[in-house]
Order: sequence, then C-alpha cells, then structure tokens
Amino acid sequence: MSGRVETTQDKPSRRLDQWLWFARFAKSRSLAARLCAAGAVDLNGVAVAKANHAVKEGDIVTVTHGPWRRSVEVLALGTRRGPPAEAQTLFRETAAVRRADLVPEWEPLLFADGDG
Repeated sequence: MSGRVETTQDKPSRRLDQWLWFARFAKSRSLAARLCAAGAVDLNGVAVAKANHAVKEGDIVTVTHGPWRRSVEVLALGTRRGPPAEAQTLFRETAAVRRADLVPEWEPLLFADGDG
C-alpha cells in the first residue's frame, strides 16, 4: 500500500477507502471498499459507489457505522492507520450521530470480522 497522497486540482487527496481505514471507520481497507460499493458512504451529500473516489480536507463524509449514521468533516488525510487517538485527529463530527435506516444487505459488511 502506498502512503503517497494524490493531488487533485492543486489540493492533496487520498482514496476514500484508505481514509476510512486510517480514520478507523472500517476494520480493514477491503471492508471500507465494500462499504463504498454498497452505498453506505456519502461524500459531500452524494453517494459514493467506488472506493477510489478522492477525499480532500474539508470534505464531509457520511458513513453508516453499525446502527448509526455519522457525518464528519475531513480535517487531515493521514499517513497511516495509527492508534485511535491519532485517527480521531483526522476528522470532527459535523452533526449529532443519528440512528440509520439499516438496509439488511449491509449488515454482513458492517459487522464482518477482519479480512484483507
């Protein structure tokens, strides 16, 4: 896995699946990619279908996390999957965490054991 940060229009970016893994929204990068493919992740209010979608500082990421839907602002792109305290520096909550309308097909993705 490359730690390289891509640049998009003069603003650094990172793959969404990688950022979700760094920020500890998913146990593995492959699980983060499957969450994107399942439609469990929105970026700036638009559903994301591909894990390679670019995320930048200032973007708003909304993700279904267990039975909860969290909306966060990206503060940093990160360089690795560090300890939880480091992961929390990558984002800030933008709204109160709310209960999600779970789609039954997502449950295996949300509660899958580590893989990858």
